Amino acid sequence: MANLDAPDTASTGDPLAALRARWVRTLRASRGTDDGPDPAPYADNLISRWSEPQRRYHTVDHLTAVLDHIDVLEAHETYADDVDLVRLAAWFHDAVYLPDRSENEERSARLAERALPEAGVSAAGTAEVARLVRLTVTHAPADDDPNGQVLCDADLAILASSPDSYAAYTAAVREEYAFVPPEAFREGRAAILRQLLDLPRLFHTPYGTREWEGPARRNLESELGLLTG
Repeated sequence: MANLDAPDTASTGDPLAALRARWVRTLRASRGTDDGPDPAPYADNLISRWSEPQRRYHTVDHLTAVLDHIDVLEAHETYADDVDLVRLAAWFHDAVYLPDRSENEERSARLAERALPEAGVSAAGTAEVARLVRLTVTHAPADDDPNGQVLCDADLAILASSPDSYAAYTAAVREEYAFVPPEAFREGRAAILRQLLDLPRLFHTPYGTREWEGPARRNLESELGLLTG
């Protein structure tokens, strides 16, 4: 079974305070100085977005999990070119999210392009974050794109979780799409699962390939069986 252990980020007793502190560290590291606008209002804005009522899976828990999985990949010697920019991309990758819209990633990337220069991130850093956010449309990073590989693997790591956690994930996804009739949802979800299973690989980092690929495929096959059986 995959090792999804991650650093304990709730040791403060206040998960949102811990999440806010992570943003502050990441933003300061990304701009390379303590100078610049106060990071806290940007954190509060993003956390508010991730806490919107229409979300059931794409919540602050998902954001925290993606950040944790980036930490796991970093700890297991999966090196991004700039892991702090990858973390910023995680913060923005679903910052704009409406389940009935198809342009969420593009709108999230544009939000990053507006917010990050104001927050003190360089033009090059902002462009890289926006590129990474747009990459989450396909989760298909190139072989020479370690930043993209780390973000995409961290975003999809939920697929390799324990059966109970995977069941909770699928239930939350169904809740987000409650407006879709049951039969239409089953057909659409089954099509997505088949597309994922047809990919030559789901994960692109060495650690993700080794630890997450097998469990993820077993979970996807099990869910597909439940939908079509």
